[in-house]
Amino acid sequence: MDEGDSDSTRFLSHLVAALQSIEDNFGGGAVSALKSPQPLSTESILTILLNEISALPYKFVLVLDDYHVIDTRWIDDACNFLLEHLPPQMHLVIATRENPQLSLGRLRARSHLTELRDTDLRFTPGEAAAFLSQVMELGLTADEMTALETRTEGWIAGLQLAALTMQGRKDIPAFIREFAGDNRYIMDYLVEEVLQRQPDPIRSFLLQTSILDRLHGPLCEAVTTQEEGIARLQFLERGNFFVVPLDDRRQWYRYHHLFAEVLYAHLRSDQPDQVAALHRRASIWYEQHDLADDAIRHALAAEDFARAADLVELAIPALRRSRQETAMLKWLKALPDELVRYRPVLSVWYAGALLAGGKLDVVEDRLRDAEQWLETTSDLGERQQGHPANMVVVDEEEFRRLPGLIAVYRAGLALVQGDVTAATKYARQALDLVPVNDHLPRGAATALLGLILWRNGDLEEARRMFAGGIASVQLAGAISDAINGSIALAEIRIAQGRLREAKYIYERGLQLAAEHGEPDQRGTADIYVGMSELCREYDDLEAATRNLLRSKEHGEHTGFPQFRYRWRVAMARIREAEGDLNDALDLLCEAESLYVDDFFLNVRPAAALKARVRVKQGRLGEALDWAREQGLSAMDDLCYLREFEHITLARVILAQYKSDRADRTMLEAVGLLERLLQAAEEGGRTGSAIEILVVQAIAYHMQGDIPAALLLLKRALTLAEPEGYVRIFADEGLPMEVLIKAAVKEGISPNYVQRLLTAFGKEEGRMIAKPVIHEPLSEPLSERERVVLRLLGTDLSGPDIARQLMVSLNTLRTHTKHIYVKLEVNNRRAAVRRAEELDLLK
Repeated sequence: MDEGDSDSTRFLSHLVAALQSIEDNFGGGAVSALKSPQPLSTESILTILLNEISALPYKFVLVLDDYHVIDTRWIDDACNFLLEHLPPQMHLVIATRENPQLSLGRLRARSHLTELRDTDLRFTPGEAAAFLSQVMELGLTADEMTALETRTEGWIAGLQLAALTMQGRKDIPAFIREFAGDNRYIMDYLVEEVLQRQPDPIRSFLLQTSILDRLHGPLCEAVTTQEEGIARLQFLERGNFFVVPLDDRRQWYRYHHLFAEVLYAHLRSDQPDQVAALHRRASIWYEQHDLADDAIRHALAAEDFARAADLVELAIPALRRSRQETAMLKWLKALPDELVRYRPVLSVWYAGALLAGGKLDVVEDRLRDAEQWLETTSDLGERQQGHPANMVVVDEEEFRRLPGLIAVYRAGLALVQGDVTAATKYARQALDLVPVNDHLPRGAATALLGLILWRNGDLEEARRMFAGGIASVQLAGAISDAINGSIALAEIRIAQGRLREAKYIYERGLQLAAEHGEPDQRGTADIYVGMSELCREYDDLEAATRNLLRSKEHGEHTGFPQFRYRWRVAMARIREAEGDLNDALDLLCEAESLYVDDFFLNVRPAAALKARVRVKQGRLGEALDWAREQGLSAMDDLCYLREFEHITLARVILAQYKSDRADRTMLEAVGLLERLLQAAEEGGRTGSAIEILVVQAIAYHMQGDIPAALLLLKRALTLAEPEGYVRIFADEGLPMEVLIKAAVKEGISPNYVQRLLTAFGKEEGRMIAKPVIHEPLSEPLSERERVVLRLLGTDLSGPDIARQLMVSLNTLRTHTKHIYVKLEVNNRRAAVRRAEELDLLK
């Protein structure tokens, strides 16, 4: 490790690279996650790695060497997370000069820590003698070797440097007598001694290449302007000059970090005026070999900010195609702000990266920085070609695209902020500015107009417009954006009641990823969540669960920002269908905490879904509290954005009618439902219309008016049958089952209602399969808690149990906490013992 590994992306990338040394294809998921425009948390990426590690068939050791150079708390937190969830086949070794800020006391108490301190690492006298005579080939007497071992206290690096220093000396006994000092002093002294005894070309080579974290023959030649770089590296390796090979072919090496540090200190002391030039040469070499990251890093180290800015600007097109806004932000933040302001291309892409990262408050400032130069350029007119003297443009093609890109970003910013009027204005402005053949920004502007129409409830026009925009984006080669677009298109089709077309759109998205050779293309995880929701509606709960599991296997990194939210909502709906309302509510609470705003609509918010579950649980007061908190009433003006919430409100009012049996309450609910149905039908939102008709039928059933209820049910069945809806009826429970049986007698949609009756039969089977078990506890365990308790009685770790149950660790901890409270224990072992006493593990 080196100081650069304090950067989370770099550390995690190097961690994956280390693991790939034992498994070539390891960590592809984590790498994709690191490159995503909406990077996951460190904990999420480590979870992806831990899942892959758990599948490895053999044991291995991961070593973090020179851990002491890291000065950021988050890496300590990451290592604590690794240790807490360490798979059985993995061992972690940390080599450091100081105590790491880890939970060492807890690890010692659990006998999970083996410590090798400085006394353990020192050579014994016999080992020192063997090293000096056999490895370093010094003909020392026994007394001399003992004296040297005593002076160095067995410190291996000190012995090695001392041996290098003694090579060629005549008076070795005198050298050993004068040899003293602590380790760091010895290191400085010995390196200086070693350097002074080397020929000038070797000494110069060692000092000048100390700026490199990796050594390669041609690279060293470019930096030092000396020839025979490969030969010199091989010479240093043979001479035990702390050179470590990084590959089997011995093309890349590195210095021992401590050795490199001292060399670099000598370089800065002896040749301070050369440091920037050396970094600049390294930057040029890396640029010539298309290694932009290293080229930019060395340019920044040289404080050649103009060169670094040029390199960043040239790297932007590739970063944009791969959506690496995180890397772009890292580079741009390292540049002086004033320099960026004179570079309009950098300013605009800075704004785009900030927008993608959700940092909305400074996006407009960056766009204005660029816009002032565009206005200045325009003022020059035809009288003067070129750019103003202070402005810097490296990529002329990117510069010409800026007016259209600025409009696109302003449209996106306005849409996320909810300003539909401004979003529409800028999206249309972008279409006027962007050439017809510039597919990516033109497609983005068109798609934004489609999203605006979707927000307004004009679904068919939204679908047409958005589909056109996504087609343009796909022509530009932005496949992940095209896949993301298929998710929105399917959502629109579902709102229109067109489930079969939604399924086809999802399948085409997966096919698109496969056609481009990337089945883990970003967005595929979201598609499997969508497929799961369709399977649930078809009442195939096993297939729904399989699709969610498949989405997890693809990894959260293949999902867009809303993936974690949508996954938990989908799993909550499955749990609700299975009758596990407590677990459904836990998942919805977790989902709510994970929600982040983006361009897509969230027309079924978790808070409304929670209110529906609470109605089913009989917790009417909490459902009414939700309605008050949201400011909802039956007399509200209706809009598509809040349609789901108003349908939920109607359900809450009907639940209130069950309690108060007040006619005015029923009239309030029926009036709201009638207005909702009219708005949904006028907007072509058949999905909503079916649900509203179902709730209306339930309302009339509650009043005992079965004929009116059946008329409404018949309309719902007519709309739902061609698309295969099931759960929209089955979720209503016993009242709907009564109405479906009445429909059978009336001969309404006979084949379809028979299928629905089968679904109600499954419901009864699920209830029979999960009886309430009475236990000698003050509060009985839920069925879900009993499942968790049985798994706590196995050897599975917490993460393993969470994976098996397909829940997060937080959800598992919630279940475990409830179990401890009910069993009156405070740890896993005690819980299992108490469960055995009560015979709860059957």
